[in-house]
Amino acid sequence: MAPTGPPPPRVGPPVLRQLAVTRLTSRTLAIGHLGHTIRACVGNGSQWGPRVGDSGEDSPLGTMGPLLSMLDQLPERFLVMNGDILTDLDLDLDFGDVPRTHATSGAPLTIAAYARQVNIDFGVLTTEWDRVVVGLTEKPRVDCRVSTGVYGVSRDTLDPYTPGLRLGFDELVLDPLKAETPPHAYDFDGYWLDIGRPDAYDRANAEFTQRHGVLIKGA
Repeated sequence: MAPTGPPPPRVGPPVLRQLAVTRLTSRTLAIGHLGHTIRACVGNGSQWGPRVGDSGEDSPLGTMGPLLSMLDQLPERFLVMNGDILTDLDLDLDFGDVPRTHATSGAPLTIAAYARQVNIDFGVLTTEWDRVVVGLTEKPRVDCRVSTGVYGVSRDTLDPYTPGLRLGFDELVLDPLKAETPPHAYDFDGYWLDIGRPDAYDRANAEFTQRHGVLIKGA
């Protein structure tokens, strides 16, 4: 089913524009440092689909901490997304892979995972407990799976935590592991870029125009 109303304009924050062409019915920004600037830029967000609310914080609350102050406003299952990523991952609440996988897995948390190869620019030593070197790997390449910053979360997963206190993504992974209710990973192999560094920001600006039709589906 196509979204109702006029198409979203071709300007504005990429993440909000992506979410505008999904079935998400509400969007909330967790804002802290320079939050007033974000509010001035986004307004109520209606120009990019459903209205956008915001949740401010007086001190840093971590990735998941801001959710605790709005628990009574959240549905049973919902999507959490970092604001500094660019991806063509399907984020639709009804048909997107992450929400659908989370709904069927029964896990407290579903993490969209991405395969990365990390080059180590040093010779890596293997040592035994008494500092004897038993091996050397010169500039190895490490294969790993990393979090994309997109999560499916169940509201009751957050019930044990206290509003107003910091809650990081790491705690929301490690605590269920201790309770033997492990999170679920959704493997994603499409386009994903973490815009956490100046060079990545420049790359995102260059690639956004090139990939506009894929990143902003239906726009």
